[in-house]
Amino acid sequence: MGRIVFLLSAIIGLCITTQVSAETSIICASTTSTENSGLLGHIMPAFEKKTGIKVKVVARGTGAAIEMGKRGDADVVLVHAKELELKALEEGWFASRYDVMYNDFIIIGPKDDPSKIKRSKTVIEVFKKIAADNALFVSRGDKSGTHIKELDIWKKAGIDPKGQKWYLEVGQGMEKTQRIANEKRAYTIGDRGTWLAVKDRDKLDMTLVFEGDPPLFNQYGVMAVNPLRHKHVKHKEALEFVNWIISKEGQQAIKSFKDSHGNQLFYPNAM
Repeated sequence: MGRIVFLLSAIIGLCITTQVSAETSIICASTTSTENSGLLGHIMPAFEKKTGIKVKVVARGTGAAIEMGKRGDADVVLVHAKELELKALEEGWFASRYDVMYNDFIIIGPKDDPSKIKRSKTVIEVFKKIAADNALFVSRGDKSGTHIKELDIWKKAGIDPKGQKWYLEVGQGMEKTQRIANEKRAYTIGDRGTWLAVKDRDKLDMTLVFEGDPPLFNQYGVMAVNPLRHKHVKHKEALEFVNWIISKEGQQAIKSFKDSHGNQLFYPNAM
């Protein structure tokens, strides 16, 4: 009897070990905005339940997330700097790219709005006012999609803020950048999703001072790493994720994600 019990225990143990080792997982390099807002925590369980594929999310700035994909340290990336994405795709680092969703960038600042940003008509005018007033501005400074957008606006405004006393580069994600701007009574640029998701939770004494200018449009895209560049990546599983997030089911999951006040944070536009 003892021998039978031992054999049964061994068989059960082997089955459990085989099941665990057979569990499929992929690495998704994404942005701090999708992580901080809570979007990924909202949609990933639905994908994992449907496919059995576990997703490990590594939240970085868009530039760093794309570099992870180029090194083969991720299987798929979900980011928001379309020109940078298309360049990496053209160079052959990724096998495909699809639009997934969008929201917009906004300018936030002190509630009393000392530089009267709310009166501005364009985001270029906003940045010119900030520079003219030497108003403190907090930059993510991390090569993220938000940082790339910010630098593009400064360039179009004809201003080089680097090294200026009023310009603070912090090298942090969106949520921490907002906190620093709040502490220093400064202006900053951020994505609407993170702002809506954390402003109440973090008790930020700030307000949205500018929005709605077309250059502030914020498109997100998904890309699977090219297996011809990195044979070890889980390309089949990565494509399952890509196909799911741009499918009707994935798009609905994104659409259903709202903050505590019922505000929609991201708008699906893959279909």
